[in-house]
Amino acid sequence: MKKDVHPENYRLVVFKDMSNDYSFISKSCAPSSETTEWEDGNEYPLIKLEISHKSHPFFTGKMQLVDTAGRIDKFKNRYSKQKK
Repeated sequence: MKKDVHPENYRLVVFKDMSNDYSFISKSCAPSSETTEWEDGNEYPLIKLEISHKSHPFFTGKMQLVDTAGRIDKFKNRYSKQKK
């Protein structure tokens, strides 16, 4: 295995699914400017996710609409102007 290929700054990070407020903790080296307090009382870096295994239709078995950035409203506004 090649040396100096993988980063060495792995630490515990909280990942939060913003569509359903599900959070889990895992090791990561991804940068984050936000922090949050975990269940154990310690503060960890926070990485916000748009979708996770708790909200993805493949894992949940049901289709649910995840509109994280108002994409549907933007689409309707854009094309409602052309109807008139």
